[in-house]
Amino acid sequence: MFSEVVVVGQIARDLVVEVPDAPPADGSVPVKQRQELLGGKGANQAVALSQLGVTVSLVGVVGQDAVGDALCARARADRIGTTHVVRRPGVETALIVDVVDDQGRRRYLEHVPGATLVTETDVFAASAPISAAGSLIVQLQQPAPAALLAARLAHTAGTRVVLDGAPEDGTFATDLLALADVLRADGHEAELLTGQPVEDVAGAARAAADLRRRGPSLVVLEVAGQGNLFAGPAESWFVPHVETEVVDPTGAGDALVATLTAALTRRRPLETAACLAVAAAAATTEHAGGRPHLSHPVLDRLRPRLETVHA
Repeated sequence: MFSEVVVVGQIARDLVVEVPDAPPADGSVPVKQRQELLGGKGANQAVALSQLGVTVSLVGVVGQDAVGDALCARARADRIGTTHVVRRPGVETALIVDVVDDQGRRRYLEHVPGATLVTETDVFAASAPISAAGSLIVQLQQPAPAALLAARLAHTAGTRVVLDGAPEDGTFATDLLALADVLRADGHEAELLTGQPVEDVAGAARAAADLRRRGPSLVVLEVAGQGNLFAGPAESWFVPHVETEVVDPTGAGDALVATLTAALTRRRPLETAACLAVAAAAATTEHAGGRPHLSHPVLDRLRPRLETVHA
C-alpha cells in the first residue's frame, strides 16, 4: 500500500542535551535533561505527517548498525513506512547533538558521514511509492543529483513536488525549481536562490515573485524574526510568528513544511494551510529537540493567536 506523502531526507540519531548555559573552554556544566530520539530533517517531517494522520514513507539512509536498527524500529512505531530506508553496510548512522540552554539558544554537533546521504540509486529504488504519492518532500541538503531525480520522478507522475531549502552550491537549482510545485526556504536559502537578501516582508515578496517565475506556484519564505510569507498563484499572505515561549527553535521549519504538505495533500485552502503550518512550527519550539509533538488539539490551541495579512 502506497503512502499519501513520501519524504526524501536525512535520518539521524538525535541526542538532545539541556543545560543551564553552555560551558566555557575547559569548563563543564551539569546536564539538566537528555533525550535520545529519532531525528534528522527527513525523520522529523515524517513524524509530523504521521502525527497529523497522513500516511507517510521515508527515503533515507542509516548504517547497518545497532543505532540504525533502533531508529528504524522507532520509525515503524511512529507509523512511518521504512521499506525504502537504506541500510548502508560499513557506515555509522548519522548523529546530531543539540545542546540547548535556558535562554533557548542551541548549539549543534553533527557527525553526518557522506555515505548516509541519499544517492540516485536509493531514489530510483523508491520510484513506485514516489510516483504513487499525493506529495513528495525533497530536502535540498541532500545531494543535488538525488534530489533532482526524485523531483523528476514525482513531476512526471503528477505528484506534488515540495522542495525544502536550497542547494548550498546552487547546483541544479534552476532545474529543481522548474519541477517544483511548492518551495519553502529561510532567508539564507532564499538569498542563495535569488542572490538578493530577504530582510523584510517587501524583500520576501520580491524574492517570492522571482522564484515563482522559475517554477513553483507556491513559495513560502521566512523573514527572520518576523514570520513567513506565503506567495500563491492568486493571493499572498504574511503570517507573523506565534507569540509563545521558545525553548528550542530546532525542528520548527520541519514542522512547518510537513504540516503545510499535509494540509495541501488533504486539499485544505491555502490560507488555512498557512495558519496550520505556522502553528505547528510554534508548537515545536515549545520543547527541547526537533521531534514534533503535533495533534489537531495542539494546532487548534495556537491558531487563534495567528493573524494573516494580505501581502
